[in-house]
Amino acid sequence: MSERIAVLVSGSGTNLQALMDDPFIRPHLALVLSDRPGVRALDRAEAVGIPTVVLEPGSFPDRESFDQAILDLFLDRDIDALVSAGYLRVLGKRVLDVYEGRWLNVHPALLPAFPGMHGVRDALAYGVHVTGVTVHLVDEGVDSGPIVLQGTVEVRPDDDWDSLEPRIHELEHRLLPQAVRAMIEGRLRLDGRRVRIVEEGA
Repeated sequence: MSERIAVLVSGSGTNLQALMDDPFIRPHLALVLSDRPGVRALDRAEAVGIPTVVLEPGSFPDRESFDQAILDLFLDRDIDALVSAGYLRVLGKRVLDVYEGRWLNVHPALLPAFPGMHGVRDALAYGVHVTGVTVHLVDEGVDSGPIVLQGTVEVRPDDDWDSLEPRIHELEHRLLPQAVRAMIEGRLRLDGRRVRIVEEGA
């Protein structure tokens, strides 16, 4: 069972808030890491007593030393699993090697369509009628890991980014806690690229 979770953030932290609001998940949140100082997510964590750390890539001579500092932090804090919740950095293999299969990311599109930082905007620009949210395991690619959960959101004819994004966020706030709960309980089963969420005790 994964018990101590670090949540990685870069912005306002609404997905972090959804995790903190879940009474089962909240005691497992051991650390919030940001690559940016002063973001709202840090305030949210500090308000409920979750330790926070800011590690900025620009403070390190290269990506390898940045990744190593993050890994050292996680190991020092006895972190069992990771959740990227709006974290806008791709960490390297040295972190993945330790947390593979225990690292979730939430993405605002139906992967494998529209990976990257602008999933909502790109879906709108393409003209899709349905988009959604994906929670997936992190691998070495960008938004390319095995899919844990997906949900759909209708794109209305008059939608723009301002009207669609809140509905995407609402779905993120439902799906991410479901996936994190299953990870904590040890209920994720990986078979090739297919992830199953099994019942407790299975």
